[in-house]
Amino acid sequence: MTVTTVELESRPARVPDGTAAADLLATDLHALRVIAERATSSDVNRALHARRRNLADFAVLLSDAAADRLEDIAAAAQATTIRRFGRTVRLFAPLYLSNECVSTCTYCGFSAGNDIVRRTLSIDEVVVEARALRARGFRHVLLVAGEHARIVSKDYLVECVRALAPEIPSISVEVQVWDTDTYRRLVDAGCEGLVVYQETYDQETYSAVHLKGKKRNYDWRLAALDRGAEAGMRRLGLGALLGLHPDWRLDALAVAAHARFLMRRWWRCEVSASLPRLRPAAGGFEPHDPISDRAFVQLLCALRLFLPDLGLSLSTRESPELRDALLRLGVTQMSAGSHTEPGGYAEASEAEPQFQISDTRSPEEVAASLQAAGYDPVWMDTIGPRRSRL
Repeated sequence: MTVTTVELESRPARVPDGTAAADLLATDLHALRVIAERATSSDVNRALHARRRNLADFAVLLSDAAADRLEDIAAAAQATTIRRFGRTVRLFAPLYLSNECVSTCTYCGFSAGNDIVRRTLSIDEVVVEARALRARGFRHVLLVAGEHARIVSKDYLVECVRALAPEIPSISVEVQVWDTDTYRRLVDAGCEGLVVYQETYDQETYSAVHLKGKKRNYDWRLAALDRGAEAGMRRLGLGALLGLHPDWRLDALAVAAHARFLMRRWWRCEVSASLPRLRPAAGGFEPHDPISDRAFVQLLCALRLFLPDLGLSLSTRESPELRDALLRLGVTQMSAGSHTEPGGYAEASEAEPQFQISDTRSPEEVAASLQAAGYDPVWMDTIGPRRSRL
């Protein structure tokens, strides 16, 4: 009998036709980057006053010329957000199931080669953690795990979701990417949301930072949100880690294009984006190509103006001061009181966190800050943007 060795990286090597991923790969991002490079003040004025903005307008709003009009862009973004979402911000919490991982990613604290304390929560421990979050007000939980298909298996994830469904009304997952059938099993168990960061959309950089494991397959990861939507996921979240690729504008253009295509292909789904900036992590990782606060504000405002119905999520990677400022400019979702290690909510955990957080305020303190600014913290999401089909 012949035994076939299956490589960890083996997955379909191309994205299917008729998907948002295929639409993105057919888009000339570098041509859009040139538009951003050459934009003038008159281009910015036209993009600001456009009734419906396209990707070229978004590129203009990312330009240096647009940076000189940041106050105008921010005012327009704030007005758009209030018009589409009202003065509300949905709060959620990440619940880390495991920091076991077989992938080697240069920027991640869970990377396989890092000598860290590893832990995987039992199903009972997952329930205890979720109940601790529920007691603090959360009704939306994001389940997060490293990539270890044996320890953090399909069956384990399905059991976690099934155990939490009676406790938590809204469950999403940010885990190793799977096939459509697995996503369908998760939906049937009670999961409604899928979050997949491409990390960086530049394929050369992607290969350089993902050294080993299934995550090396760029196309398989890129099409994961399409598979999740096909399986019945109601919420889709995407993003890039700003700082992996030296040119943040290229990744921003890719995120915006990917989001637009997802909203068109899967128009019944709620789509949100996050653009976290890299933070120090175990293994000695230090981000070397950060985006400035001012450019970060410009990017989020430009995204809001380009895609008025897009949810914009902000993590505890950012400082309390910046998070408080950005909520007025387009942010619609925030994590709060986050732990990025398995455990930590019900009781202290010795497991290694995925990255260092910056906003260490409690959920109650974050909610109070929102209310002081005239916004309503939403613990259970019963409202969304006033959407029209793109």
